[in-house]
Amino acid sequence: MIFYYSVTVTVFGVALMIYLLLNLRQIKQLKAQSIITEEPALAIIVAVRNEEEDLEKALQSLCNISYNNHRLIVVNDRSTDRTAEILQEFDHPKLEIITIDTLPDGWLGKNNALYRGYLASTEEWLLFTDADVVFHPDAISRAFGYVAKQELDHLSILPDVRSRSILLNSVLATFSLMLMLVIRPWDARKPKRSGFIGVGAFNLVKRAAYEKAGTHEKIRLRPDDDLKLGQNIKRAGLRQDVLSGESLICLEWYKTVKQFRDGLMKNSFAVGNYNIFRSVADVLGALLFVALPLPVMVIFGNTDIRLMACLLFGVQFFYMAVVTHTKWWYALMIPYAGFLMSYIVARSAFITLKQGGIYWRDSFYSLAMLRGEEE
Repeated sequence: MIFYYSVTVTVFGVALMIYLLLNLRQIKQLKAQSIITEEPALAIIVAVRNEEEDLEKALQSLCNISYNNHRLIVVNDRSTDRTAEILQEFDHPKLEIITIDTLPDGWLGKNNALYRGYLASTEEWLLFTDADVVFHPDAISRAFGYVAKQELDHLSILPDVRSRSILLNSVLATFSLMLMLVIRPWDARKPKRSGFIGVGAFNLVKRAAYEKAGTHEKIRLRPDDDLKLGQNIKRAGLRQDVLSGESLICLEWYKTVKQFRDGLMKNSFAVGNYNIFRSVADVLGALLFVALPLPVMVIFGNTDIRLMACLLFGVQFFYMAVVTHTKWWYALMIPYAGFLMSYIVARSAFITLKQGGIYWRDSFYSLAMLRGEEE
């Protein structure tokens, strides 16, 4: 039994790394793109809620962008910390602040805030971004250079995600690998493929395309709004693509493994469309193909099986050190990350089913509402 399992996961692991190597090479770098010369009108829409720790740095970077034909719309969604005070301190001619005091029924706060920003805009293009993202001055100009060249309706950029936690950085490397396999962003540009892309840090979309895809009103109760927006744009038959934002678009997504765990706990069941069978399959897949292979093969295997374990670790080492240019020892953390992701998905489904919904920003949303079974 262990032998056949070892052969299966080794072959799968090697094939998977080859598959990722070939496809990740299709994602081009933002820093390699030309700067656009004719700037279309752009509204940069940022939803903020209790962002006092990161907001100033992020807003300062947006105030320093080299893209001139833009308006910066910041929507303050019921903040109770110093967010409003920080916003008032910014004296920027292109900054417009919208304050939301009450959340309408049937909306998640962030989705409503982004939608309110859209309603306040008139520009041809919209950039939805988060309040913890730091932009290089040329990032948006280079993004539009690629949009114009490829005649896109939607462009997402994979940010350079960093954390002050060494342990979390190692987990993020495996999480990114797993997420790439789920959404297959390299297929976003291919109309006949189901792969898509949507990134909360950088969703640049033409106004007409956003409206054709249903706006945030169509996904008003989706915790994974960025992914669903990208999926709806793809399903609407519009042209989308993705770039890597290495060194030009950066953020610290979470600061600790605990924050990462608690943050994903809120929306991982949503990614599976609140389907318990999908969640069970995801948990088993993470356990059997990510968390368990190396520990089982090393602890319980004979010499042949341990040699297969060395081969499997070798391709994982190659992926981390060469393909993604991260730390080589992140490969050692793949089993831990696999167990953590299994726990997050399982507990997210369990808690959501047990309480009949989710608590999001101090508001409760029933499972029936989230599934669209009631208005």
